[in-house]
Amino acid sequence: MTGIKTTGEKKLMLFSGRAHPELAEEVAHQLGVDLVPTKAFDFANGEIYVRFEESARGADCFVIQSHTAPINKWVMEQLIMIDALKRASARSITVIVPSYGYARQDKKHKGREPISARLVADLLKTAGADRILTVDLHTDQIQGFFDGPVDHLSALNVLADYVGAKVDRSKLTVVSPDAGRVRVADRWCDRLDAPLAIVHKRRDKDVANQVTVHEVVGEVKGRVCVLVDDMIDTGGTICAAAEALFAHGAEDVIVTATHGILSGPAADRLKNSKVSEFVFTNTLPDPSDLELDKITVLSIAPMIARAVREVFEDGSVTSLFEEQQ
Repeated sequence: MTGIKTTGEKKLMLFSGRAHPELAEEVAHQLGVDLVPTKAFDFANGEIYVRFEESARGADCFVIQSHTAPINKWVMEQLIMIDALKRASARSITVIVPSYGYARQDKKHKGREPISARLVADLLKTAGADRILTVDLHTDQIQGFFDGPVDHLSALNVLADYVGAKVDRSKLTVVSPDAGRVRVADRWCDRLDAPLAIVHKRRDKDVANQVTVHEVVGEVKGRVCVLVDDMIDTGGTICAAAEALFAHGAEDVIVTATHGILSGPAADRLKNSKVSEFVFTNTLPDPSDLELDKITVLSIAPMIARAVREVFEDGSVTSLFEEQQ
């Protein structure tokens, strides 16, 4: 007989960076495993050191890290973790990125601009990632930037079911804050059996985060409007859209988004907005420091954990997608 046979079983190992340990702990609890003990710290000059305190040889490794502020630090830490696992002879490396950094830079708007979302994908692949698992990318085409499998999960079920149980569906209208979100809003309409409206806007091409809302397409007068988006950063776009809905007679506005970035003036804008509730998932750290009682955060840890289990057991992650349609 040539060769050697082994009777060893597959081994799943879950690793977490320092960006959002609460979500990682929750995913680990859902999976019934412990996070691998990891030594990570910053040198005096800002360089990052990472060492895993258990052997990863031959294991199927999952590295979870949300790209939150300071985003460049946490992207780099994840790259270093991936490199460490590659050099530790991991069997496979799946990168879990609940919130994918630089996702808004997915194409060139002007000459001499980068496509940074592609660069991040290239960096992950070069570091040693075999697969990416992420939630609600800014645009679907980012999946094609990575040369390998990409499991693109959606938080639609989590968000829509919460909203659907909270409001009178006979008065509900789903609203897309711009033309780019119409397809996602359509899926919300199917889920909640509600009509669709669109806020038409024009962004100032020379000034970041400056938006002018022009008109509302669809019937919103006397309706409870649910504005659906993938992320809220400074809050300018979504608050302006909400103002347009109220100006057209909306009874109430609820805002939902997968990623609550909430940087810069977001806290003041959300606080001063007439929106009754902002609903996010916990792909990013809880914005509890904003001290706004109208923010609700829902957990996507069970969905991520189920996707991890399907990947590990060679199951069907597509089954999760089909349930969300």
